This record gives sequence, C-alpha cells and structure tokens, in this order.
Amino acid sequence: MATYVYETIPRNANERPRRFEVEQKMTELPLKVDPKSGLPVRRVITGGSGIVTRGTSILSMNVKRSRR
Repeated sequence: MATYVYETIPRNANERPRRFEVEQKMTELPLKVDPKSGLPVRRVITGGSGIVTRGTSILSMNVKRSRR
C-alpha cells in the first residue's frame, strides 16, 4: 500500500491547513474530505526516494589492470 499526504483546504486565508498521511491502495480514489474535521482536502505531491548520481560510474569505466 502507498502512503499519501493530504492537506485540508481552509475556509478562510487565516487558517493553516492540516497535513496528514493516509495508507491507501493505488486503485482507491483519493479522499475528498478530512476524516477528523470534515474539511475538503487535496492530495499533496511529494518527492519520491531515489538515488541520483552524477559523473562516470565505476562500473562504466574501462579500467585496464597491469600484470605484475
């Protein structure tokens, strides 16, 4: 199951949105209201986890070994 981040949509600009996480199947429809407050919510897009490398990888280098 995936974990999704939701944020409430406040009724006025002075209110701060509440963020919360929900575990859902990817096939489930997104939530429309906050289960606690009943306010409308939107799903927040967050970055995934992954490794980003730059430059030449040691695996792609053509290294010649000398014999001794």
